[in-house]
Amino acid sequence: MRGDRRVVVTGLGSVTAAGAGRDALWADLLAPPSPGHRPVDGWDATPWMDRAAVRHTDRCTQFAVAAAELAVSDAGGAKTLTASGRPEHAGVVLGTALAGVTTMERQSLVREARGDKRVSPFVVPMIMPNAAAAAVSQRFNWQGPCETLTTACSSGTHAIAAAARLIAYGVCDTVLTGGTEAAAYGTVLAGFRNMRALSGTGRTRPFDSGRDGFTVAEGAAALVLEAEDTAQARGARILAEVLGAASTADAYDVTMPLPDGSGAARCMDLALRDAALAPSDVAQINAHGTGTLQGDLAESRAVQRIFGGDGPPVTSAKGATGHVFGASGALEAVAVVLSMTHRLIPPVQGLTDPDPELAPGLDLVRGKPRPWAPGPVLSSSFGFGGHNGCLVLGPAGA
Repeated sequence: MRGDRRVVVTGLGSVTAAGAGRDALWADLLAPPSPGHRPVDGWDATPWMDRAAVRHTDRCTQFAVAAAELAVSDAGGAKTLTASGRPEHAGVVLGTALAGVTTMERQSLVREARGDKRVSPFVVPMIMPNAAAAAVSQRFNWQGPCETLTTACSSGTHAIAAAARLIAYGVCDTVLTGGTEAAAYGTVLAGFRNMRALSGTGRTRPFDSGRDGFTVAEGAAALVLEAEDTAQARGARILAEVLGAASTADAYDVTMPLPDGSGAARCMDLALRDAALAPSDVAQINAHGTGTLQGDLAESRAVQRIFGGDGPPVTSAKGATGHVFGASGALEAVAVVLSMTHRLIPPVQGLTDPDPELAPGLDLVRGKPRPWAPGPVLSSSFGFGGHNGCLVLGPAGA
């Protein structure tokens, strides 16, 4: 990554339908999924937030705070991360696509049924897209940049890239980054259903010949990024390194990707250039892989443009986790680091019969995890509006 300092990952946290914490996510990636959408049922935020804060925050913010707490604890704790006494050099960058949309819908129903005076006075700070990042910065008293990126389903990936650059260019020593989403509800589901983006079978089947859309999930994922020198100085356990990142736009359609995958391919190429790597250096591709007809087809063509007919193994997490919209890229970045830690590539859950129309040469991981020697991983996210985001992550000490 361009800049004066190397950027490393020292902590991971996640909240998904499978539970809280990295172990729950890893088990979820390896287990055959059950059908249906994946809300976080029975959610209780009180282990991470007091009851007053819970009442006055959207689930989107609550998920982010919980994932951030888990990631910071995994990295050694907030006091350790700011032991130099420079909270102004610690920042927060989060991504979300729909933020507090669920609160907005519910409060609109309250207003319609019971009148203006029954609307919560906290509704505006609850629905603001920046609410989650603000809550995390306040929790840790981190006074550096506190930002929110919203680029649809590439938001989490773009947030990690922006956070890494804050460190690479010397603005911050530490950044909590990732994505959060809580939109598996009401109007959002109806809109996707009427768009015919949701799976009629209730299963996300990336790259499968029978794929018919995605299932919706809730959750959040967080990573602690640090400058390598400060991480080493405090004796941190380094899990991975952010090697490169890129962002492009298709400039084509509000929902559809460029059919030939050229916009996504250009993003992949720029990310590899930022990492100073050739396609042959990549040891795994973590695909966006939503299970939509056109999306998976375009992504396969993008991969072929960059890697030809003999590329690295390809996986996608969404067959296991469902689609977490703005949090998906962050969740998949955590999955990549866990893949390095466990030296296994999770299979594409839901894939039984690869679509023969996909670009040839796609080495899809199927059926069971595949052992691998960890190397650079290209992780891609593509969002409505033509937003493309790619990260290149490498194993620690590479």
